[in-house]
This record gives sequence, C-alpha cells and structure tokens, in this order.
Amino acid sequence: MGLASPTLTLFEDRLAPGAVLGPAPAAGHRVIYVAEGAATVDGAAAAEDEARYGAADASIAAGRSGAVLWRWQVADGDVPAGAGSTGKLAVALAPHGIGRGRWLLRCDSVWFPPGGCAYLHTHRGPGIRCLRTGSIRIDTAGTSTRYRPGEAWFEPGPEPVFAQGDAEHETRFIRVMVLPPALAGQPSITYVRSEDRDRPKSQRYRGYCDIPVDL
Repeated sequence: MGLASPTLTLFEDRLAPGAVLGPAPAAGHRVIYVAEGAATVDGAAAAEDEARYGAADASIAAGRSGAVLWRWQVADGDVPAGAGSTGKLAVALAPHGIGRGRWLLRCDSVWFPPGGCAYLHTHRGPGIRCLRTGSIRIDTAGTSTRYRPGEAWFEPGPEPVFAQGDAEHETRFIRVMVLPPALAGQPSITYVRSEDRDRPKSQRYRGYCDIPVDL
C-alpha cells in the first residue's frame, strides 16, 4: 500500500476561555487564523484577525475570552476534526500537482471595496479560502457560486477564476495556498486576458505568513 498523499483541510475550532487545542493527531503543518477572540500558538500571541504558523506538535490555547479559530492543516490523509472542532473542507493535493518536497505555505487575506472584483485570473498553486465579511461570487469551470461569511471554497490554481465582491458591502476572505518556494514574497496571481493586466485593480492584500515547509 502506498503512502497517503498530502491533504489540505480547513477546520473551525471553538475554544472556551483558556482551553487548549493539543498537538495534531498526524504529522504536518498548521496555520491558525483568529476569527474571534485571541489565542497563543506555541507561546506566540495572536489577536483577532491575526494568523500564526504552527507545526503539528504546536500547542494552541485560547485567550481569556475564548476564541474561534480557522485552522488550515496540511497532513497525510484524512485528519479527524476532534472535540469542539468542525471540518469545513478537505482536498487531496496530489491531483493538483502538490507532492513530496519543498513548498511554500502562504496565508493572506483579500479585500474588495463594495462592487470590487478580481478579473479573470489563475494562481500558481491550490488553496482553500474562507469568507470573513460581505459576500462573493466565484465563476469558474462553467459554474457560478455565491459564498457567505464562514463558507469555504477550494481553488485548484490553474483553473481561471472571476471573483465578484458584494455590490453594497466590503468583502474579505482569508486563504491558505500551497505554492512553489520561489514565490516567497511574490504574488501568485496571473491575469488571463492581456487587457486586464494593466487595468487598475480593486482588491487589496494583507499577508500573514509565507512559510517554507517539507511535505
């Protein structure tokens, strides 16, 4: 029997004040985003709307008021959610060109003003997104899907995507992607149409971490 391939999974953890989320049950890598409250990841404090990288053996603890965490994990095979946690989305990475070796684990956020959009584009690697505010319509592969806060979706990377933000409200999502290491500190986006490359862009980015990892 062959080895299980790496899987990217997004969990939501709801922790009571001072509660501890222990080491992951499988070797791998984790990115912890604090959606509400505050937490520490291996002793490093993270306030609301901050993210930290933590290896599989990192201990994660909620602050005095508790915490709601979005936890992206890359590990071999399926990973159980555990008590107090909900699995939002899990995707095997091998079919999307991610195998053994050195990769870049990136966590960032994308913000749109009311009515903003991202022109038809691709990315250099796969990733899972989760909407924090507003709403967003994702058009790709002949489908059109609208997402609300707390809902997650997967983008494989090479498949062209058009993203339309909320017409009346700001839209923002958090994402974790697995990218080639050479993209550290560099954008992963490529616009499909030449006429879009030099057009003003409405989206803005906030980077949380670019971590080289071995899968």
